[in-house]
Amino acid sequence: MQEYSTTFFMKAGLHPDYNETTITCTCGAVYHTRSTRKNLKIGICAACHPFFTGEQKFIDTAGRVEKFSRRYGGVKAARVKKA
Repeated sequence: MQEYSTTFFMKAGLHPDYNETTITCTCGAVYHTRSTRKNLKIGICAACHPFFTGEQKFIDTAGRVEKFSRRYGGVKAARVKKA
């Protein structure tokens, strides 16, 4: 049986730098982790995402539906007759 060393060597100059970084969300949550990038800023995280918080934000769907109906309301798809 072959014995493996616990020390692994990586080729020099091939791998990117892997440093400690801070991830900041727009809600104010801050996460400390490691990454190849520094000081990441994200728009949504687990602290403010509706799936994790259980809250639901309602958007103006009525306005969107009315706009769609005005734009495409009179247009009907033509059926293709089979031969």
